[in-house]
Amino acid sequence: MEFARVIVSTLLVVGASMAHALDTKPYTANALAAAEKAGQPVALFFHADWCPTCRAQDKVLQSLKAEKGLDLTVLVANYDTEKNLKRRFKINSQSTFVVLKGTKEAARLIGDTSADGIRAALKSAL
Repeated sequence: MEFARVIVSTLLVVGASMAHALDTKPYTANALAAAEKAGQPVALFFHADWCPTCRAQDKVLQSLKAEKGLDLTVLVANYDTEKNLKRRFKINSQSTFVVLKGTKEAARLIGDTSADGIRAALKSAL
């Protein structure tokens, strides 16, 4: 019984530490709506597989996952197929981040592949 308590405690600590980190997920309308309704920080990343700038930005996002203090979700939207979402946010270029705090836009970043630039944009909603 004591062993089970230790395992549960460990899982709770690990789960809690993972809950406070940068997370990337594929875009869904439901995920965006839930974040907006809850007033949570969320970023939309308009990504295209054929875009070298997007691939560089994705590498930066992966490196930022280990960084403390970036407690938000990045929803990766397919630039080529999410036409309504692009219209809603007036997106004219792939490799664009739109950072939201609830329903309010906190930052917009286009084509920046620097860790400092992406980090600053993401932190603007925290």
